[in-house]
Amino acid sequence: GNAMKIELLPAPKESASVLAHLLQYYVYDFSEILGTDVADDGRFAFPPLDAYWEDDWRHPFLARVDGEHAGFALVHQRSRVTADTSTWDVAEFFVMRKYRRRGVGAILATRVFDSFHGTWEVRQRFANTAATAFWRKVIDVYTSGRFEEIVIDDERWRGPVQRFTSRTLEAAPDATATSNRR
Repeated sequence: GNAMKIELLPAPKESASVLAHLLQYYVYDFSEILGTDVADDGRFAFPPLDAYWEDDWRHPFLARVDGEHAGFALVHQRSRVTADTSTWDVAEFFVMRKYRRRGVGAILATRVFDSFHGTWEVRQRFANTAATAFWRKVIDVYTSGRFEEIVIDDERWRGPVQRFTSRTLEAAPDATATSNRR
């Protein structure tokens, strides 16, 4: 059949340059909302990615569809809102345009949530209404409607934040193995 093979895999250090390249497309998409320009070298500025393989609370993932690069997810084990280290935060999430509106983002988001059990926060900027619509729909389905949304407008964050608890995977013989996975 025509089923797509969708994979979300932890990004090894060797893939740092791939992630850096994909981030350019992500920041480019965001420039429409933020009004950012490229630097003199023609690239968008983004903080160095080294920390993603140095800090154990940062978790980089790369996504593939039918073997091709399709996006990424950067997860932080730290709330952007409260700094609580038992909360999982979707720091950055990106799906290449080719794969949007085909259900790929929802599947990848679900895989992200299933990767770590516990409390999650997903944030959007006020202006990014498309992202807010996407995340509300995905999280509503994922949690069967059991999530809360708060709106923050201060130096911590400016925009809606969805909070929920990720599901325990019945298939996992040992739930602790899921929560402690690095």
